[in-house]
Formats: sequence, C-alpha cells, structure tokens
Amino acid sequence: MASPAATIIFFSILIGTISFSHSRFIDYACGTSGNYTTNSIYQRNLDSALANLYSAANSSNSGFYNASVGKDSDRANVLVLCRGDVQPDICRSCVKDSINNLTKLCPNQKEAVEWYDECMLRYSNDSVLNNTVTDPTKKSLHEKNATDTLQFGKDLKVLLDDVREQAIELKFATGNRSGADHRTIYALMQCTPDLVLDDCHDCLDKALNDFPPGRIGAEIMKPSCRLRFDIAPFYNETTLVFAPPLPSPPSSAPSHGKDNILMRTVIIVVVVSVGFVILLLILVCMFKKKPKQRTDTATLQNDNVEDIRSSDSLQYDFDTIEVATKYFSPSNKLGQGGFGAVYNGTLKNDQEVAVKRLSRGSEQGEEEFKNEVLLVAQLQHRNLVRLLGFCYEGTERLLVYEYVPNGSLDHSIFADSTRRSFLDWEKRYKIIGGVAKGLLYLHEDSRLRIIHRDLKPSNVLLDADMNPKISDFGMARLFGMDETQGNTSRVVGTYGYMAPEYAMYGEFSVRSDVFSFGVLVLEIVSGQKNNCFRNGKNVQDLTSAAWKSWQQGNASNVIDPILKHSSEAIPEMIRCIHIGLLCVQENVAERPTMASVVLLLNSPSLALESPSQPAFLMRRSSGSRVNEISSETKNISVDSSIDLASITNIYPR
Repeated sequence: MASPAATIIFFSILIGTISFSHSRFIDYACGTSGNYTTNSIYQRNLDSALANLYSAANSSNSGFYNASVGKDSDRANVLVLCRGDVQPDICRSCVKDSINNLTKLCPNQKEAVEWYDECMLRYSNDSVLNNTVTDPTKKSLHEKNATDTLQFGKDLKVLLDDVREQAIELKFATGNRSGADHRTIYALMQCTPDLVLDDCHDCLDKALNDFPPGRIGAEIMKPSCRLRFDIAPFYNETTLVFAPPLPSPPSSAPSHGKDNILMRTVIIVVVVSVGFVILLLILVCMFKKKPKQRTDTATLQNDNVEDIRSSDSLQYDFDTIEVATKYFSPSNKLGQGGFGAVYNGTLKNDQEVAVKRLSRGSEQGEEEFKNEVLLVAQLQHRNLVRLLGFCYEGTERLLVYEYVPNGSLDHSIFADSTRRSFLDWEKRYKIIGGVAKGLLYLHEDSRLRIIHRDLKPSNVLLDADMNPKISDFGMARLFGMDETQGNTSRVVGTYGYMAPEYAMYGEFSVRSDVFSFGVLVLEIVSGQKNNCFRNGKNVQDLTSAAWKSWQQGNASNVIDPILKHSSEAIPEMIRCIHIGLLCVQENVAERPTMASVVLLLNSPSLALESPSQPAFLMRRSSGSRVNEISSETKNISVDSSIDLASITNIYPR
C-alpha cells in the first residue's frame, strides 16, 4: 500500500483536478521497458515519487521538478517540466492534471511520458536526468498549408534558427518574425534544464527534422525537448525573461531618382565625418582625464574580462539580480563566505537562484570570480552545483547559481541529534557516492582536469532529493593532460581536510582531494567533526580515533549512535570507514584514485586492502608543525579556510 502521505496528496490532486483544470491535454506514450504489478514495490515507489513531485511544485516556482524513490530495478524516477512562459498557478494545475492522468493512461507500465500544452511529465525505472531521450516523438500539425510555401519556408527557417540558438543556451526561448502575406510567425522551443548544451542542440535538431514543410503550424514533442510554431500567437510574452525579441528583417526604401541618391550620399558623408570627430574628442578626453584604478581591477578588466564574457554562461544585468534578491535584503541572505555573502533570489520567470555577491575591493574576490566563471561554466555534472550566469558591472561581481534548498552538508551532519536523525544511512550513503562521482568527474571525466583543494562538508550542498552537489571552485587548480601534481607557495584550503604533503610543502595532486574525501567520509559516518571527535570523555581527531578503533577491531565505535539501530547496514558503514582510512593514508601513493573509490563503493563484494597509518597532522597539539608551512598561514585556526587562492591558466583536456 502507498504511504498515508502519498495517499492524502493523491486525493488532494484528484479533488483539485475535478474542481477545475487549466491544462490542455495533447498526447502521451507508454514505454516498453516492462510492467509492474499492482501494489508492488515499484508502484509504491512511483506513488511516493509522484507525491514528492507534487509537493515540490507547490513549494517552489521553478517550473522544473524531479524526484526519485527506491533502489535498483524498483527505483522510480519522475520529472515534470512546465513551459517556460506559463504562470506558477497554471504550472501547478498542469502538474496535478498530468500526475492524475498518466498512471491511468499507462496502467502498470514502468515508463511513460505525457504532454500537455502547459507541461510535460515523464517517469521511468531508468534515469530521467542528464539523459537525452528523443523517442517517442509525437506530432501535432496544422491542417492548412501556407499559400506561398517556398517563401514561408524561408521565413520560418530564419526564425527557427534564431530561436534554437537562444533555446540551446537558455533551455527556453520564443520569438516571432514577419513572414509571407504580412503574417507573423510565432515560435517556441524548450529543452529540459538538466541537458548540457550539445544534448539540447541534438534534441532540437531532431525535432526540426520531424515536421513536414509547408504547414502554417506544427508542434513536435519529445521527452527531452519540444518545439512549436504557428501563425497565431500562443505563448505568454508577459512572463518571458530570457527571450529577447528577434531582429526584424531589414526593410528597403524605394529609390526616387538621382536627387535622392545624391542627398543620401551627402547625409552619409556628413554623419560619418561628424561621428569621427566626436569619437576623436571622446578618446582625447578619456586619455587626459582617465581616473586612476586599482591595479587588481585594471588587470582583471584588461586581461580577463573577455575570457569571462566569452564563457558558456549567461551574463545578467545588475538590475535583474537586484530585484530578484529584493535589493539584497538581509531577509534573503543565506550565508556569509570568505569572499562575500550569498543571497536567495527569484527571477522574473519564478526560478529560484542563489546569488554570491563578492566583497568589493578584495583581490581574492576578483580572482575567485574569474576562477569560478571560467571553471564552472564548463562543467556539467549532476553532483556539481550548476552556474547559471554572472554579472560584471562596475564594481559588482555576482555569481548566479542554481538554488539548492537543503543547504550545506555541515548544517545537517553536525547538527543536533534530532536534525541529524533525518540523515539516515541510506541518505548518507547516497551523499558519499554522489561526492565520489563528482570528484571523479573533476579528476578524469571533465574537459578540464581539476583539483578542488577545499573539499569539506560546507562545500557540499544538498538538493531537494538530498543529492550532493560540490560547490565553491574559487580555490580549484587546473592541469593539462600530462600533469598529475603541482607545487605552490600559496597554500589554500581548510585545516582538518588538507593532505599533509599539501599543508607542509604545498605539494598537491588528485590524491590531495582523495585525502579530503576520506576525512569527509569519516565525518559522514560518525556525525562528528574531524578535529573534535568525542569517544566517551576523550576528545581526539577523527582519523586517529578511526585508525585506533580499526586496529583494535572496534570500528563500530566510530559510527554515529543514531545510525546503530540500522543493524543490517552496519557492515556497509564499517566498509565506508575502511574506505575512508584508505583515503587518508600518509603515503600519497597508497591512497586510491577516485575511480577506485567509486568502484569500491559500488561493488561491495570487492576485497579491500588493509589501510596503513593515517597522517595525524591536523591535531590541535601539532600547531608548531602547521606553522612551518609558511609565514602567510601562521596563527590560523584548525577550522578556518585560508583565503590565498591563486589563479592559473586553463589547459584543455
């Protein structure tokens, strides 16, 4: 039977659907990946996932929601995407209607997709995120053909090409163009926001190839994208934010003889001459009266701003972000970092965002800004926080990220026992696995080889489904293909998570991140910080306590007492402690790579090597050793981050 909460939610969906509906049903398709039986585990998971989807739609105005419940073949993955121009209440109504309708249209089938005019719903036992699906395809064609099919086709192609370029970048775009017979053609394209640029491009290209020429209207619907055009307006322009009007086709004035030609020639010569003189005067004034600027700002503007503006991310204007954050209201402030404050905001399309406003006049802030824009704009992975855009105006440096509603991991894992109990072992294990996959992507699978250098619980954010997302790339370091390690005189990061070779000598590599990951795993399992692990009356660092308990055969002493009631999962917890100890070994060469860590986490039958003694560098009693690093890092507490980030050139993988 479905859970009581899911039953109540589905009952409310049904009542709401009976009472009124804004949604216009178009089509649906049932999958071929298999069936489920009534009251089976998969059905219960699907009901719960759809209930979570409905709850998310009622608590947020983002228009894109997903949820997953269950494990392995019984895992139900659901996704709903509202059209980018519909109002939030219309979106919520469509979500209700689609949830209520699709399970009736495709009874007992594990996979299905349904299209309304206002939204699209998918569910499957396979992943529905970061996965381009272009079949099945459904078409809705206008019954009439254009009078001048050749000219109409040319006008339509220009419009669709322009709208597609915007949609690939923004995942939603609209536009219009005056066509044959003085008719205006309207077009809309949309991809699911989880797709990377290339995948959105491929999906829309296939959709463009799926409609016959000559029709004055058509809609092509695929699971990952949709497009529509018509000679009548069908989208709501008042709610559009990221769809600037397309340029109108150039108009040509008729010639009226030699006098008009001569007049136009004179006007052009005069305008160009006057314009040249004015430009010359402006340049002279600029050189004479140019105010002095700070060296760091001038350097950034001269050397780096073009790199930033040519990145794949979207540039926002300051006024848009100011309005979204209610003029950076204190009530919207989410937190304060080493380089500035983070604010919650809502864009005009009701998408929730997190805005990092870098502190003015900070050299590290300028460097971090460039580093994050150039890095994160090129990264696409479900376990990395997604950069939506940036603002570079005057002295303002803003980074706009996807909003991650459950905050950072440290707020949950180091909280009181009541809040910490919400993180059961299943959630913690998913977080460990997700962080491992995110680091593996950074180290080996992304276009750039990246070492994070500051992995810790406060830099791991949790989304609505408690999926982890690694954040804060201001301290990251990049490498070319043939480089596996480096050396720096500017040590950055947080004591307690630094590998000893990095903290002592500035030597860093991918194994430095592995060390930080090992500490993170031990903290997740124990629910305690590395520098103040409590075992009865004793207080010591976590790596020391875990190693000693392991040596004595009492590794379960490290496990968070809240988790010990899940006795069936204790062997898995002890295995994670074992993996964590392998990662924090003092000898760099003995630490596993992240590829090995991911394999070990996903293959419980694989035998683990015995760990050697970990490095105990981070104990408070070893402050003198910490002070040997450099004069720049003296007197910094064990928990603090060193804000001495340096910026390096980007090398392609």
